[in-house]
Amino acid sequence: MVLKKKKEVQVDAFFLDGHQFEKLQKYAKAEEQNLASLLLHCAQLRNGIHQIQCIKQIMPLVKKMDQNSACDPMVKACLDVLGEMYFSLGVKNPLKKVLASSLNGLPEELMMLAVQSFVCCLREELKTTDVYLYRKVLDNLASCMEDFSIGKASIKNLFEEVLQFLQKSLLDIQEENRQNHGNRIVQTRLMHDLLIAIKVSMMLIQKLQENIQGNLWKCSDSFVWQCICSLLKSSTNFLMDATLLQTVQTTSGLAVILFTRAMYEPVEELPSLVSDLLLGTMTHAGVPAWFVSSCGALCTAQLPDSARLFLCHGALAMLDWKNGSMGENGEKLLLNIATVLLSLSSELKEASLATCLSRVLAIWTNSALAVLISGSPNLKIKLNGNSDIIGQLLEYSYTHWDHPLDAIRHQTKLIFKNLLQIHQTTIGGSNEKSDPFFARLIKHLLSLDWHVKGKYSSLSCLVECVGTENILRLDRTIPVQILDVMNDQSLAPYASDLLETMFTNHKAHFTLSFQDHAWIDQWHNIWVSPLLVILCEGNHDQTTYIIDYYLPKLLKCNPDSLSYMIRILQASADANLGSCSTRGALGALMACLRTARAHGHLELSNVMSNGLVSTECIKQGLVHQHSQVCIDALGLLCETHRTTEIVSMEEMQLIRFFMMYNLNSQSPSVRQQIVSLLRKLFCRIQESSQVLYKLEQNKTKQELLENSTTMHPLGILQQYKDFMSSVCDRLFELLFPGSSHPTRFSALSILESIAEVFSIPKGQAQVFQLDQVIDSTRVQTLIQCFASTFEEVKVLAFRLLMKLRDVAFNFQDSENLDLLFKAAMDLSTSTKPYDCVTASYLLNFIVHHKGMQHICLEKWLEHNPQMDENTSVSTVEKNTLAVIKLLLTNVEEEILQAKKSLLQAAASFPMYGRVHCITGALQQLPFNNLTLVSEWKEMVTRLIMMSYKLSAVVSPVVQSSSPEGLIPMDSDPESAGRLQMILHEIQPQDTNDYFMQAKILNERCEEESEKLADQRPVKNTCTEMRGKERQTCDVTAQMVLVCCWRSMKEVSLLLGTLCKLLPSQTTSERSDGLITIEQVKNIGDYFKHHLLQSRHRGAFELAYAGFVQLTERLSRCNSESLHKMPEQWLSCVLEEIRSCEPSSTLCATRRSAGIPFYIQALLASEPKKSKTDLLKTAMKELISLATPSNESLSVIPQVHALNILRALYRDTRLGENIMPYVADGIKASILGFMSPVWAVRNSSTLLFSALITRIFGVKRGKDENSKKNRMTGREFFSRFPSLYPFLLKQLEVVTNTLNSEAEELKIHPSLFLLLLILGRLYPSPMDGTHSALSMAPFVPFIIRCGHSPVYRCREMSGRALVPFVMVNEVPQTVLSLLQGLPDPTSPCIRQNSIHGTLLQVFHLLQSYLESNLFISLDFQEGLSDIITCMGTKLWLAKRLNPCLVTRAAYLDVLVILSTHLGRFQKQGMQLFEFWEEMNRVISDSELVSGIPYSSAVPGLTQYLQSTTRLVISVLSHPDTPSSSSAAAEEMAKPSLSVAHLLHCEFHEVRVLVLEAILLWLKQRNSKQIAEGREGLLCLLIDLEDTLLRMALKEMNLQCFCKVLEILYNMDLRNVLPKTECSIKMNPDEFLTWSLNIVDSSNSTESQTIALKFASKLIIHLLQNHQQISEEVLKKWIQLILYFCGDEQETEMLLAAAEVLKSATSFLLINEKPILGLSDTFALWKCVVLLLQNEDLVVRDAAAEVIQVAQSEKKSNEGTEFALRVVNAPMALDLAFGIVCELLQRWGEIHAGVPILLEWLLGDSDLKRDLETSALEEDDYLFDKGEVNFWAEKLIHVRQLSKHLLQLISVTHLTLPHHERLKQLSRTALDQAQLVEHLLRALPPAPEFSKTAEFTRLAIQNERIVVCLKILNLLKSDDPCKNENLEK
Repeated sequence: MVLKKKKEVQVDAFFLDGHQFEKLQKYAKAEEQNLASLLLHCAQLRNGIHQIQCIKQIMPLVKKMDQNSACDPMVKACLDVLGEMYFSLGVKNPLKKVLASSLNGLPEELMMLAVQSFVCCLREELKTTDVYLYRKVLDNLASCMEDFSIGKASIKNLFEEVLQFLQKSLLDIQEENRQNHGNRIVQTRLMHDLLIAIKVSMMLIQKLQENIQGNLWKCSDSFVWQCICSLLKSSTNFLMDATLLQTVQTTSGLAVILFTRAMYEPVEELPSLVSDLLLGTMTHAGVPAWFVSSCGALCTAQLPDSARLFLCHGALAMLDWKNGSMGENGEKLLLNIATVLLSLSSELKEASLATCLSRVLAIWTNSALAVLISGSPNLKIKLNGNSDIIGQLLEYSYTHWDHPLDAIRHQTKLIFKNLLQIHQTTIGGSNEKSDPFFARLIKHLLSLDWHVKGKYSSLSCLVECVGTENILRLDRTIPVQILDVMNDQSLAPYASDLLETMFTNHKAHFTLSFQDHAWIDQWHNIWVSPLLVILCEGNHDQTTYIIDYYLPKLLKCNPDSLSYMIRILQASADANLGSCSTRGALGALMACLRTARAHGHLELSNVMSNGLVSTECIKQGLVHQHSQVCIDALGLLCETHRTTEIVSMEEMQLIRFFMMYNLNSQSPSVRQQIVSLLRKLFCRIQESSQVLYKLEQNKTKQELLENSTTMHPLGILQQYKDFMSSVCDRLFELLFPGSSHPTRFSALSILESIAEVFSIPKGQAQVFQLDQVIDSTRVQTLIQCFASTFEEVKVLAFRLLMKLRDVAFNFQDSENLDLLFKAAMDLSTSTKPYDCVTASYLLNFIVHHKGMQHICLEKWLEHNPQMDENTSVSTVEKNTLAVIKLLLTNVEEEILQAKKSLLQAAASFPMYGRVHCITGALQQLPFNNLTLVSEWKEMVTRLIMMSYKLSAVVSPVVQSSSPEGLIPMDSDPESAGRLQMILHEIQPQDTNDYFMQAKILNERCEEESEKLADQRPVKNTCTEMRGKERQTCDVTAQMVLVCCWRSMKEVSLLLGTLCKLLPSQTTSERSDGLITIEQVKNIGDYFKHHLLQSRHRGAFELAYAGFVQLTERLSRCNSESLHKMPEQWLSCVLEEIRSCEPSSTLCATRRSAGIPFYIQALLASEPKKSKTDLLKTAMKELISLATPSNESLSVIPQVHALNILRALYRDTRLGENIMPYVADGIKASILGFMSPVWAVRNSSTLLFSALITRIFGVKRGKDENSKKNRMTGREFFSRFPSLYPFLLKQLEVVTNTLNSEAEELKIHPSLFLLLLILGRLYPSPMDGTHSALSMAPFVPFIIRCGHSPVYRCREMSGRALVPFVMVNEVPQTVLSLLQGLPDPTSPCIRQNSIHGTLLQVFHLLQSYLESNLFISLDFQEGLSDIITCMGTKLWLAKRLNPCLVTRAAYLDVLVILSTHLGRFQKQGMQLFEFWEEMNRVISDSELVSGIPYSSAVPGLTQYLQSTTRLVISVLSHPDTPSSSSAAAEEMAKPSLSVAHLLHCEFHEVRVLVLEAILLWLKQRNSKQIAEGREGLLCLLIDLEDTLLRMALKEMNLQCFCKVLEILYNMDLRNVLPKTECSIKMNPDEFLTWSLNIVDSSNSTESQTIALKFASKLIIHLLQNHQQISEEVLKKWIQLILYFCGDEQETEMLLAAAEVLKSATSFLLINEKPILGLSDTFALWKCVVLLLQNEDLVVRDAAAEVIQVAQSEKKSNEGTEFALRVVNAPMALDLAFGIVCELLQRWGEIHAGVPILLEWLLGDSDLKRDLETSALEEDDYLFDKGEVNFWAEKLIHVRQLSKHLLQLISVTHLTLPHHERLKQLSRTALDQAQLVEHLLRALPPAPEFSKTAEFTRLAIQNERIVVCLKILNLLKSDDPCKNENLEK
């Protein structure tokens, strides 16, 4: 259901001039309609659409006229007028087309007359001499040639004149363009005119060929010939002129070929001529002289690449390739074009040219297809799939299919598709399915990783050629593999398109193969069943993308599958409800139903009436724990295929239910989806109500309706009205005090969409209007939303108030308005930075009130009576001017004060708030239609002056060398003195001379500070903040800094806003702009000064924001002087950087501070479509500075250049335009990394990091080695070809330093960076032999890098080698590496080299074994060779090898082999010897024989860990050596038992073993142990003793937690019996021990696991009726309460939730309260607390308690349906319901209700809370008080009171004399008085000035009121008793 806007067509009417009018009037007849009167009538209409209808009447009228009308002067006059009219109309006016099509139908006899009239008019047009009017003539010529017979005939008659005009126009426009060089706007316009002129001249030659047929004109003297030669010459010049727009050059390429083709003879030789041009082999001998004189520039050998490209395009587009008309020469030309294009593909890297090239290649493939149909056999051989050219084109598509530009990716797909068709055509008729070319292609493509986007489109093309069935034969799991990929949004669209192609093709294949529907089950199994499994169990992202992208396509292909899906899902929906992380069958069902309904495959009413889906089922969906299931259920109700479908009563009730529990979602995407779906529902209500109103009016239809069963239209409309009112009531209810940000955001957004959807168009009945439900309290509520700490809430409230402004102001009395205005003025000068934002919104709201000046401003400003008299001025303009005047006056006074004492200003009146309000007020003004222009001009001048003054006061702080650390934070008098001195001193005098010498602090500073301290007046020590009840407050450093940088920020934004006032059409004479050119220049200089001088990031980042607004304005402005300013600024700053000396004031630290921002703003403002000259200039200059050729130059320019380059590469706005400079950037960063100066190295590293991100994309995951942010080597080097020789050369240099015989420590700095880049590349199965950029030369160098003495470099070379070795070459490479390892007898053993080699072997094997190619036989052979070779070097793993690091590395290789070998056993590989070797290595290791070293030996830990991993790996395959008895005995030795390893003294070993045990346990508990691995279970037998002893003795925290976790996962029935003998404790003592750990431990991890274990113990003991002392239970409950505290860590909260869940059925909802009422209620209070936690994970975990309770209730009571898997708000409601039910069940109502009332009243001490919050507020400048993200106290209060009232009404409960209630009642009344007193004590408008206190009191107030209401109910006695008393 998509909401579309209707597009309106604009038709401009035409008018007649006086002469034409008289002419027609002479012939017009009043009595009957003739042609003249019709035209007169037509001209008098003022509406273009009406004129069109009138013109359409011309032809019928003409056809009625008699045969002799041709002689009638009236007809001639009318045709003249029509001709003039035609030429005067604009080219885009529909009238022109209508007129042409009408005149096309003129009878023969009038045609000649019409042509004469048109020729006259055209002749006049061709006399135009003004270059800027040429465009109109050209447009007219183009229109005449497009399907307009009279126009064509006129041009034919004036052929020579038209040619002459075109020749002249090309030359004139070119000259005018040259003269306007530098004025971009004029030049762009001229270039577009030039483009049209070339196109028209081409049309002329193409459409009027008969005029140039015949040889009359083909002599060099004829006029036509000379004109065409001139056109050809001009086109050649344009083609070669690189300053023109690319479209002009491209079109010129077409024109050159077209004109040559028209003139060249013999035609057969033309292809050869074009070939020679393209190949640069032109000899002047055989070429006509006219061609040489016109196209001499093209006849050189060195044509520019772009010109060759455009000529190729011209040849492909303008020559006739069909039917083989050009013969053999044509075929040669075709192949030559391909060669030229392929050679260009490695040269042209600039984005626009690369795009053009890909488009031309696609055109080439189309032409090749056309030629092939009638081509020679020789051509078919040359274009076969196995041929060279097709091979290179396939390479091109593989290299570019993942290109960052969409256009190139799209063309690449077309090229690939056409290449397949070309191959199909060459093998014509033979079977594609068995064709080796296709088979090879499929195999290669399937072996690619699924993260390669090009794989999807290529497979789609292949499916169309060979069919889905053939591909599935190779691998049946492909559909599942593709669905698995869909958890990545960037791949999901590609994956779903491929799946769609596959299942559609498969369905077509089945329908052809089978007669009946027998195939459908097989099709469902392949395409639908995997989908349903994923929908039920898949993760959030994956299911979302599958539903969005795949499901609609599947249903569209086969709508009948829906019933199959519903049937399958319905069967399991009740059992599989899902959870917070999976949708379950219910969620999947909702998703399928929603998609089906939205696409029109389903009617909801049918599904519900058939009983397929019940209302309860949808209800469960609407409050599901998984937010996306809720959204799908809501979508099912809101989205329909027809927007006028009536909303049923049932749907409305369900929507109300949804709104009770879902508007508090913390996820922004969920909130947006809710708002958008509800908007669709409101649109449905609105549109269906219009239909119902029409039905109501139309009686006949209504009678039909009355006979049917549907409801009467008026009844439905009334339902709609009630529903909308109740929705609005609910939404306003949600804006209660203390409601969270998500709730407010949702409520306000939905209210806004209601206001928009139900806004009244004139004369239309409306079912509902938001105005109807607005009253004064609701307006007040909306205004209070301005006090929210979240700006988006303020924005929404403001927009809503603006929509309701008329109603809103009716409810605002003058006193209230005045209060608001005062509050706004106070807030605008608050020291809290966020207060001024509130002030701005308040003022922007008040300025819309008509009486604002009388009510609010009279006290503040002297009144200006003339303004009121001027009634034409809008209220907003008048009020805004007054408000700005007031703010400006205030801020000017404050600046004067601040000049005297900046400290005082920072503490009492930081000026930025005022400026912020001024900017806010300006932004909502309609600048283009202001009335009080002179006042505004004066105001703008004052504002600019004020900005400069304010900036002068605060800038010294932000420009000092260290603004953040400038001022001491202490507030004692001594520090304040120092502060004063520094503030006197600061001037931005710091230089960069620290590059040359260290700064030495002299002692003079101290003396001066002492002097100053004596002179200073006392009052500055501690500035008091004035105010009635404010204490004195010291000025902290933070306050001064914030005051300064925020003032700078606001000044920048204000000046940026003022720059927008600059009208875009400025000329020096015009004076109606509010801002002058001079002012704009000054503002530019201001920004330049501050961006180049500021040191504080906040200040220069925001100066940048203002400066960008200015530069964008300048680039669109056509004043020459302004337009050229960015260029001048850029050259100045580059010059300044170039000559930057150590004494320069440019900041070379802080990443060059504002300089990169300044340059970024200048470059990013260049128009996107321009030639980006500024960018080219800047990049050339910066790259030359970043890579200085001689060392003597100063390093400061280099540092600046590197920092600026980094910013530019990171700037997304520069997009693809920056890519041609990436290779140079990489070179600069690698060379800079070798600099001796630290600053250069630092900047180079930052630049390198930015470039890696630019090339490989932003890293999304944590996996360092994921293939997502990587590229194939071929793609990388074809995009950056210059890096190939550079990186190779650098690697060679680096490895030469490593290879010196003496193994001294020579480290080359750039090795690390080189390996980082190379490690990001990977090989591709698609790599062919056609590319010169082979990866092989890198391999020996990378292998040599493994010998580096630096550990990290060896590690990286191991990773970097993997991409360079093709998968099929891995075994060979591994073998050669292993053979290179030394024998124990070798004379010189270098451990570094051994280590590097082993790391390379490890990484190669790891990637190889994890790839999916291990099935093949070659693989198995390779693996056994590797194992054999490993055996020969086994000494490296044994004691013969003294180095523990290399022993560990060797063991790691063994571990990876043994881990993967289990997978191959089933394939019959015989590996007995291998396992025996493993056992020998283990038994020989120090783990078995005891460790002779101390832990300080290098590599010992690593070695022990590797050995342990090997043991675990061997133990995990206990079935492996079974056939060899010796091996079996070896394994059984106690030396290798798990218990033995657990006693090892090294904790690293113990941790590994414990982790393995835990994994095995969990596998056993979840029954996941694979077949053949049951032996694992025997390893777990009898471990309890060991573990219990470890638990008591273990000192290492990590091991201790693991031991406890293992015990927690074990069966307590096995553990408890052993406690007595193992650790001499009975179960009670054991429990006390574990509770003591929770109490005494400092580690969260051990506390959580100990609590979980103790809780499991307690429940186990209680269930087995064993006594636990009261004291222990109390302690346990106290600990759980402690764990549920608000401030606790998430792990602790989750542990508490898990404990509560495990205790639910036995302790929380048991038939009787086992722990007693108060303790059970304490646990329930924990549940309630956790359900209101800020953290979603915690709330979800707590909601599972309710799930358990509800499931028990369902199974016990056998209810048909109970809400089980619910979100936290619903769970909270259910929790209170369950508690009230339990009280009834336990018969404890009297004791329970008072406890619940205490919950209701809360237990906070109000006075203390308010005092602490006031103190905190003064301490923290940015603290926004309690920022509320989720928990809402009043929701909890309202839900609890609802259930209490229900309980009281059901049980008729009264407790008149209950002692505890009397006490509660007293407390409540005391609190009520206190709240009232505190509310009165707050200042006026407290919701703005004291938001936190006001909110807290309002919440408490409601709690007290509700509590007293219930207490009164409980006190009221039985009425009968009262009567008796009276008697």
